[in-house]
Amino acid sequence: MATGLSQHIEIETRPEFADIVKTNEQYANPQVDGVGNGINSWFDRLMIQSGAPFVPLAALLLCVLSAITLGGIVLVFLENPLAAGLAAFIGFLIPIGGLTLARSRRQTLISNQLPPMIDELARAARTGRSLDQCLEMVAQDTPSPLGDEMLTSVRKLQMGVTMNEALYELPERTGVNGLRILATALSVHQQTGGDLVHILERLSRTMRDRTLFLGRLKTATAGSRATAILMILLPPAILAFFLFRDPNYFTRLMASDWGRMITFTGIGLEIIGAIWIMKILSDSQQT
Repeated sequence: MATGLSQHIEIETRPEFADIVKTNEQYANPQVDGVGNGINSWFDRLMIQSGAPFVPLAALLLCVLSAITLGGIVLVFLENPLAAGLAAFIGFLIPIGGLTLARSRRQTLISNQLPPMIDELARAARTGRSLDQCLEMVAQDTPSPLGDEMLTSVRKLQMGVTMNEALYELPERTGVNGLRILATALSVHQQTGGDLVHILERLSRTMRDRTLFLGRLKTATAGSRATAILMILLPPAILAFFLFRDPNYFTRLMASDWGRMITFTGIGLEIIGAIWIMKILSDSQQT
């Protein structure tokens, strides 16, 4: 009888306990310094902050597949190994560019959702609920992607994690500085107390003013950002034009010492300039 009853019992799944048995796939080692580990850290943050629904290994396989596909197409049409290698490198970067664009859109959406979420949190705190209850209610009412990140922190609180530890990874998982300020304010209030409603209302006004300022800054610097992106895309576009116009152009260019030196120097400067420009644009968005 007991055996028959046990066969009909369904165990409810609890997503909040999934991280206990699921490995967190990351390539960076916090205890190791170096250029390679820095690239791994950047890639880990890119995967987390972009909200990609697949694991980092799948992203790397997608980059390899894109490189093989684009490089193979160029090799078939031009029959030039050097041009095919350049095309494979560009193909490898295409999925990374897509992830970067997805992260930028996700961060913009979270920044726009943040002030209304803080207003709702202040209204919930005005009713006399505890901070944990307010966070749980707000996390359930906030749409994705900010609501998903808040639910992750709420589930940690439900498992007995302290407020500081539950909100610690929230800014790192999103890359939005406004959430860092919110996490700091809530952690300080949890330890020292104070008028939470007043703090949240002032924080909401600050977030709205900051969003308005960044919008005006982005509008004022739209021309400069477009010029910077054009400077990154123009040299590869010119090289691709000459390769398709004359498939033997690159072979003749590599035949001389001056041609090889100038070409590799230009490629190196192009990579350094692209990294520099993207770093400036990224810092300007997070100011």
